[in-house]
Amino acid sequence: MNTKYWTAFSSIEQLDSTFIQRLYNYFGDVETAYNATLSDLKQIEGLSVKKAENFINKKESVNPDQTLEFVLNKGMEILTFDDENYPYMLRQIPNPPMTLYYKGDLLSCNLKRTVAFVGSRKASYEGKESIKRVISDLANTDICIVSGLATGIDAVSHKSAIENNLKTIGVIASGFDYVYPSGNKALYEQIENGCGAVVTEYYPTFAPVQFRFPQRNRIVTGLSYGTVVGEAAIKSGALISANLTLEQGRELMCIPGSINNVNTEGIYKLLKDGATMVTKGEDVLNALNWEIPVNNKKEVNIPEQYLPLYNIMSVEPKSFDELQSETGLSTEDLLTRLTEMELHGLIEQSEGERYRRG
Repeated sequence: MNTKYWTAFSSIEQLDSTFIQRLYNYFGDVETAYNATLSDLKQIEGLSVKKAENFINKKESVNPDQTLEFVLNKGMEILTFDDENYPYMLRQIPNPPMTLYYKGDLLSCNLKRTVAFVGSRKASYEGKESIKRVISDLANTDICIVSGLATGIDAVSHKSAIENNLKTIGVIASGFDYVYPSGNKALYEQIENGCGAVVTEYYPTFAPVQFRFPQRNRIVTGLSYGTVVGEAAIKSGALISANLTLEQGRELMCIPGSINNVNTEGIYKLLKDGATMVTKGEDVLNALNWEIPVNNKKEVNIPEQYLPLYNIMSVEPKSFDELQSETGLSTEDLLTRLTEMELHGLIEQSEGERYRRG
């Protein structure tokens, strides 16, 4: 069984995917590659002798059967580079992960309709709303939203996908022994339980240390036909993802935002350099040359008694005082209508007791 050699390779923390891929390509078989001697490895032109020696030393303490058993006992699935189900787009990047561990149903996701959404962890309200709007335009299609399960734009992208009946793939920068950030635990579970898959190249015990996040980004973009950047400062992980998108020959798209927001400086740089501007879901489809209907929104029937209040609301939230001033309603009447409208899903509260359309 070849899978145990892939898990054994991945359990050695000092090895990277390029080293493993080089051995696999040279020997043509993962078992042969794993069992190669130092003398065998020295025959590979350009391979670092130091890395070869390190591998030989480290694997002495690794039992391939035990690594596989350890993974399977944790309830995760394994997808290896030599598996016919390995994602086609990911296979095309220069340094694909050799082993993917996942929870959920990765194969239920349409890997021919994947779009990455990335952006700032400290996203503005406007930035989050823009992501929601674009993704909502794609509702009820077979498009799969890919992101990195971080806070900010990533989390909003996954949640919006789920709310709009889209599959989503979350790529994490650690093994499954860790949930990072811990505040996303419920989102992890939601994705794993019917909404897509959580994926990582890392053995379960590997911690979410800093250098793994840029490595994770290449998988987010590598799984996708294109990447939409929501918000990005000039120096940010989202800009790393944007550059990876271009290096991988994929479509780069950006959502414009306020010029006063520091997190849009990177966006406007990318747009000036030729990225496609996205303001609605249709723009994503056009950029990727996908013919998928986008008129998926249900007609909202507003009861007559709520229309005056509903009509003065918009995507931008308004305070209670603003609504009272514009409607002339008493405090008691306004509170009653806001409560009823919220229960009917017509409006929702945002931060600071402000209200907007649902």
